[in-house]
Amino acid sequence: MPVKPQILAAISAAIQAYLQEEEALLALAQAAPAPALPAPPANLWGISGRQWVMQTRQLIQRRALK
Repeated sequence: MPVKPQILAAISAAIQAYLQEEEALLALAQAAPAPALPAPPANLWGISGRQWVMQTRQLIQRRALK
């Protein structure tokens, strides 16, 4: 079954539009700066230790004010 010239033109136009869009997106991605690296994970032992120290200090201060 032969392909009609109009269908062939539509297919080639769609392929050309797709390729142009891909090239534009690729150029845009290369022009944008690289994203910043994520922060290192939080030190949970350090956070819990500081929280314990603050709670203890608060308890000591409450006893001193009574």
